[in-house]
Amino acid sequence: MTFCITGVGTAVPHELITQEDAARLAIELAGESCCHGPAIRTLYQRTGVRKRNSVLIASSTNGQPATQSFFPVAVDPGDRGPTTGERMHCYESDALELALRSARDALRNSETSPHEISHLVTVSCTGFRAPGVDVGLIERLGLDRAVSRTHLGFMGCHGAFNGLRVAASFSNAATTSKVLLCCVELCSIHHQYAADSQQIVANALFSDGAAALVGSSATPDDATWQLKSQCSQLVPDTTDLMTWRIGDHGFEMRLSPRVPETIRKTLRPWLDQWLARQSLKLSDVRSWAIHPGGPRILAACQEVLNLDDAQLEASWGVLTDFGNMSSPTVLFIMDQLRKRGAKLPCVALAFGPGLAIEGALFC
Repeated sequence: MTFCITGVGTAVPHELITQEDAARLAIELAGESCCHGPAIRTLYQRTGVRKRNSVLIASSTNGQPATQSFFPVAVDPGDRGPTTGERMHCYESDALELALRSARDALRNSETSPHEISHLVTVSCTGFRAPGVDVGLIERLGLDRAVSRTHLGFMGCHGAFNGLRVAASFSNAATTSKVLLCCVELCSIHHQYAADSQQIVANALFSDGAAALVGSSATPDDATWQLKSQCSQLVPDTTDLMTWRIGDHGFEMRLSPRVPETIRKTLRPWLDQWLARQSLKLSDVRSWAIHPGGPRILAACQEVLNLDDAQLEASWGVLTDFGNMSSPTVLFIMDQLRKRGAKLPCVALAFGPGLAIEGALFC
């Protein structure tokens, strides 16, 4: 059987901050002892991000500087800001509402009643709570309280692919089932005060968002995207290139500058072999949904796959307008491609801690 996507929904926090304003705020939060202002401004400018949304922004950049009250200004060089417990309290307060908005959008777009959902799959790596977002979705959406639920946590930017794999397995095992997949991330609550360049890059890229989809094994129509295949690859000797660890003051993301070069060396051979198993060549792929982990990662993919700007317009556009929202991001890109009537087959790609490559083929 084939897992068919019948509807996608997305949501971002109502308030946003421009990248210039975000750089100003990052320098202010570092405190008077911070001497890295020029480096912060430069790194923020190089991200390709124009604006980002955050649950922490109280008022958007709108002719005046954006405001927030969660992060205090550092009082000394050793100040690392709110504790992990305080950040998790913020996650508990805001993640569910964002997830609800995307899930309602997906249900509406798929013309599916909440009572028709038989399986719920949730994905998040920026917060922990039990009972969690899954239970909140069941109660607030009015899903059947006997719905089968599965939560995937701490998978990183490719988490939506892992969620898709679970959703498709459920759907193929029970052909009458309808599955709701929801990814929600509040990356902005893990802003780091430290002046380490890798953490500055993470501060400059990541943002908040949620995306959901409804799928089933029903007979597809011409407008339905069908998940034909998925494939994973753990790249050897790369476990230190991308990490995501729980610290005393939030979750600490590290992105090695070696990641783009590693992608250049490994992506094309792996992708060629996977597509060959589907009786396809790279030239047969008509559209691309590549997770924008950062501008250098996206540029590396574009170079090694010989793609033109138009083929990655959706990926670059999401990075520019929303930043890197971690797991929901690739679903934002797919949603844009579907709305534009992008031609199939489509290959979706994302990279995460491991270093792991996840791919999905839609026909």
